[in-house]
Parts: sequence; C-alpha cells; structure tokens
Amino acid sequence: MRILHTSDWHIGRTFHGVDLLADQTRVLDAIAALVAEHGVDVVVVPGDVYDRSIPSADAVTVCNRGFEAIRDAGAVIVATSGNHDSAARLGAGAAFSRAGGLHLMTTVAGIGSPVVLEDEHGTVAFYGIPYLEPEITRDRLGVPSARSHAEILDAAMVRVRADLDARRETLPRTRSVLLAHAFVVGAEPTGSERSISVGGVETVPASAFGGTDYVALGHLHSPQTLAENIRYSGSPLPYSFGERTHSKAVFIVDLDADGLRTVERVALPVVRGLRQLTGTVRELLENDEYEDARDCYVSAVLTDPERPVDAMRALQTRFPFAVHLEWKRPEGSENLRYQDKIRGRSDLQITHSFLTDVRNEPSVGEVRLVEAALGFAERAGEDTAEVGALGQTA
Repeated sequence: MRILHTSDWHIGRTFHGVDLLADQTRVLDAIAALVAEHGVDVVVVPGDVYDRSIPSADAVTVCNRGFEAIRDAGAVIVATSGNHDSAARLGAGAAFSRAGGLHLMTTVAGIGSPVVLEDEHGTVAFYGIPYLEPEITRDRLGVPSARSHAEILDAAMVRVRADLDARRETLPRTRSVLLAHAFVVGAEPTGSERSISVGGVETVPASAFGGTDYVALGHLHSPQTLAENIRYSGSPLPYSFGERTHSKAVFIVDLDADGLRTVERVALPVVRGLRQLTGTVRELLENDEYEDARDCYVSAVLTDPERPVDAMRALQTRFPFAVHLEWKRPEGSENLRYQDKIRGRSDLQITHSFLTDVRNEPSVGEVRLVEAALGFAERAGEDTAEVGALGQTA
C-alpha cells in the first residue's frame, strides 16, 4: 500500500493580512497531481485541516475541492482534527463522507476504531488520534488525574494497542498507520504554530507511539524525521518568514507484507517565494539585485536615516506582494540614541525638545508654565527627602 503523508493545511489562513486561498488551492492541486503520478492509495492528513474552528465559506469550498481532487486522482483520504480545527465541525457528516472515501477521525470515542483498508498483502488499520486537550478529554479517556499531553496520549495509545492486538490475534499480519496531532520531544517548531500547552505540559515522547508501523504526525510546520517510521510532513505552504528557507514536502510511504518498506520525501512546488530584504527605500526600489523578489512575499527592513513616509505604498510599486516592513535605525538601538540625545541637558531643555517633536515650538507662556511645574516638582522632591531624613533621625 502506498500512502502520502501531508498535514497542517490551515485552509483559510492569512499571511500578514493577505488571503492565501488561491495559493492553498494551487498546492492542494499539486498534492492531487502527486497522488496520480505516484499511484498513491491513501492520503493521510493528521490535523489542522482548517486554520480556524469556524472556517469561512470560501475556506470550506477550497478544502472540499482539494478533497475532491485527491479522490479523483485515486486516493482514499484519512484525516484527523488538530488544535486549530473544531473537531465537531470537521467531523460533521463523517458517516456520510466515509461512503465517498473521506474518513474524518475527530472524536475521542473513535480512537480505538480504525479505518481498515485492504491491499494485496492483507489488512492495514489506520488509527486517528485527534488533538486532545487534557482539560477536556481526560475524563472521557478514563484518566481524570492526567494533566499533561503525554499522559493523555498514553491513555489514547492504550485504546489503539488494545484494538490492534485483538486484530492481530486473528490476522497476525495486520499492519498499522497512526495519525496524531502532537508536539513530540526532539522536534523543532518553526514559530508559526499555535502553542498547545494550555492545560498541561505540551510535549510527548516518541516512545509513546511504539508498536505501530508508521506514525504520521501533524502540528509542526517543517518536514522532520524523528525515527524512520515517525515523521512530520510539515505544512504544504510557509506560514511565516521564519519558514522562508524551508523546502516544503510530503512523504510517500510504502508498506509491504512485513510493515514499513520505504519512505520517500517528495518536494512540493513553491507557489510563491518568501524574501526578507534590507536597505533604504531607494535601494530596494532601484537595486537590480532585488529583481528576483518581485513576485515573492516580501518583508522589508528599512535602514533610512529617518522613518520613511508611506513606505509600504512605495515598495508595492516594485514588490506587489510586500506584506511586512519595519524601520531599523542605522545608528543602532533607539534607547541608546535617546540617552545620547539627553546626556548633559537640563529637564527644561529635554521637555522643550519633547514638546517641539510631538507638537510644535512651545510659546513663551508655555515655557514659563513648564518651568513652574519643574520647580514645583523639584521642591516637592526636596521636601519628601527632608521628611524622610527627619524620620530616620527620630
């Protein structure tokens, strides 16, 4: 049996305010093309199908079209819910969609009830562990004292192993694939994932998944191999500039009669690149070395001596997909520069400069009011110090 492992689609996500539905449509079409090209039998999606618990109508449309394209390419789909999904909403209609080859595994009750598929070697059982928040699921899993994700996952795996052991009593060559949405010890986050630590310690050990032939993980956004049979496929698109150097991919997993045979990493196409550029507005607009960033999502660090006015509008004349910018003083830290500016100056001089910067040059009358206020503050401070000194003497 040939399996394609993808995850963390986050359909409906925006990137610095930019709608990504068109990009997500293109990458889901690319996954469907890989299904057809490689003769994939099953596509597994371990969580974060959507980016929000209540996805928009357009996001649902894009997701459904992606599922349809994958089914039309010849693969059955097995998917679980992640921490971004609403398990109830994603799983709505699961019984009906199962008839069409889309298996949605989103409930605690279904953890020990796999999707069972057949190939020329026999049976493959696909177990789905959706994202399990300890505070919400510990009673349903029969571990009311559990606080950490590791304890919750252990309880879920008890159900998986009990079912798998029972199946192997009658069909000893039953193979297993596990889908889980979790943060496994030893893996590296990218920064665009939402924390799952609410309600308990968030990490779980890889050893928790022992006894299964392949573990398809979701939650972290870069492809990672924790063991030959335990992997994160990562997200199909980059969702932060911290992922701009990542090569997005899927894993194609082959099972033979004895279990896992091979795993191949297959790169996904770059739908739109990410670039981080540094320079003055003029340099970014005129320098030829930035020409290849014209069709990329751009994050710009501006080094102009003074904060540029309407910089984003200017940058978008050359980089229409510029989505983020920041201004960095070329002299270094703003705090250090402020200290340099006020060193050796009186309180009145500092206040005068402040009023000029934020409004305009203060009038003579205003200066007198400031002098009076500063004088009053100075006298009050002296009186306080004197009272404190008398108290200590007494």
